Amino acid sequence: MSRHDAERPLPSGMDEPVFAEPWQAEAFALTVALHEKGLFSWSEWAEMLSAEVKVPGAAQDGSDYYRHWLRALEKLLAAKGLAPVHDVDDLAAAWQRAAHATPHGKPILLENDPLHDR
Repeated sequence: MSRHDAERPLPSGMDEPVFAEPWQAEAFALTVALHEKGLFSWSEWAEMLSAEVKVPGAAQDGSDYYRHWLRALEKLLAAKGLAPVHDVDDLAAAWQRAAHATPHGKPILLENDPLHDR
C-alpha cells in the first residue's frame, strides 16, 4: 500500500476502518481460513465467540472485540486439540523474548529468542 492509498477516503457508508490494527485482520483471516479447511464449523465458531464477548468486564463500546475474537479462536483450537493452550502460551512467550532481544529496526524472528534451541 502506498502513502496515497492510505489517504483515500473510505467507501460510502463507512466511517472508520473495519480493522484498527493489522493483527485484527490477520486473526479474522486466520479464522476464516481454518473454517474453510474444515477444522471447525461456523456454528461452533459463533458459539465460542458469543460466549467470549459475554464475559464479565468486556468493553461496552466493543473496543476489545478482536481481543475476544482471538481468545475465542485460541479456545476453540485448544478444545479441538489443534493448539493446546500451553503450546500457544509458550510460543507467545518465545515471541516476546525474541522481540526484546531483537535490535530496533530489525525483523523479529523466533530464532532471536535467547531460549531458542535449548
